Amino acid sequence: MRLLVQRNRHFTEISDSLDSSWRYFMSKIITASYPTTTSIDPLPKRQVKQGTRLLFSVLLILIALAKWSPAQQADIIQKHFGEVEGKPVSLYTLKNQHGMVAEISDFGGVVTKLIVPDRDGEFGDVVLGHTNFEKFINDSSFFGAIVGRFANRIANGTFTLDDVQYQLATNNAPNTLHGGNVGFNKRLWAATTSLESGQPQLKLNYLSPDGEEGFPGNLDVTVTYTLTADNGLKIDYLATTDKPTVCNLSHHGYFNLAGMESDSVLDHNLQLFCDNITPNNQHMIPTGDLMPVKDTPFDFLQPRKIGERIDEEDPQLKLGHGYDHNFVINGEGGTLRRAARVHDPSSGRVMEVMTTDYGVEFYTANFLSGPPSAKSELPMKPRMAFCLECQRFPDTPNQPQFPSATLKPGEKYEKTTIYQFSTDRQSE
Repeated sequence: MRLLVQRNRHFTEISDSLDSSWRYFMSKIITASYPTTTSIDPLPKRQVKQGTRLLFSVLLILIALAKWSPAQQADIIQKHFGEVEGKPVSLYTLKNQHGMVAEISDFGGVVTKLIVPDRDGEFGDVVLGHTNFEKFINDSSFFGAIVGRFANRIANGTFTLDDVQYQLATNNAPNTLHGGNVGFNKRLWAATTSLESGQPQLKLNYLSPDGEEGFPGNLDVTVTYTLTADNGLKIDYLATTDKPTVCNLSHHGYFNLAGMESDSVLDHNLQLFCDNITPNNQHMIPTGDLMPVKDTPFDFLQPRKIGERIDEEDPQLKLGHGYDHNFVINGEGGTLRRAARVHDPSSGRVMEVMTTDYGVEFYTANFLSGPPSAKSELPMKPRMAFCLECQRFPDTPNQPQFPSATLKPGEKYEKTTIYQFSTDRQSE
């Protein structure tokens, strides 16, 4: 009986240091090592010796495996990030059971870090941005932010809805860009956190008042970030209004899958599941036409290096100083489907973009410049990152042939975008 008690004590002490997924297996090994007996007679010494050797050999293996295993506890941590207009700003660290980490602020919904493994299991940050809150206040690049009330451009900063003309700020003269002078990227959102089915979740809410930046209607917006168990960053958008308005929300992440030690994404392989783009005029406003991409520099129907044709003598590329175009996603809008797939051959990281939206803006950070951020020793420069912004088409309020961006009372603006991460080793 003493031996059985001792056996259970060994199991309790060692199992406490192991992940729960190993405990069931370990208990079976212990039971096999020491046959259960109801007798008070001690087991033969030879059998005890053999069982002890087997038990501790297996336990050493299990401990090593438990330490090697990437399985961890999903978690959310909140910490102080700064202050804006006398109000505290927080930074939330979301971590899933595989060690993937997203750091997100309630200021602008900014994703400040996104840490994912490469093909060798080494973790690295794959989004550009700042670590200092004050730099986000003055940021003009929309690093990692929620953009709205209308993502992308509205021509001449004006549109007409129900026979009423609205004038907006022309912060990207002569157009409105990403909501105006103070868009959703510069607003403080109300945050709540939860663990949904073991997946860390950050829910952000902002009430954009009637007339803010010239837009009509009180717009109640909720954006929910979920770090999924299969290494995805899922973003759910929901908005309602009390007056007819326009709504087009997006995430403006700058990605470099090679990590913060890389200053170029031109060797990344990109595939876009898009047969057409909406070509732009000289002010980067869609002409209203659709242009087939096949056999043009915009043909990413099969994987191609981003830099393969970016400097070709193409009038659309010249207008944008590279790629800065809305690609029309194949398939039915409103259904979750693939928009893009990106592979970095140096790290082996793969990112797939899935969305229910209609278009995706592919932007190669053509005007990025500045000193190094705290995340990298490399100075900011064009083409060191790319953006894939899922959206309604640019200037939709003035282009009735495009899928509508109008939102009316009683309706819901709903969409989902997922940035899904894996490696080329997983796909072999």
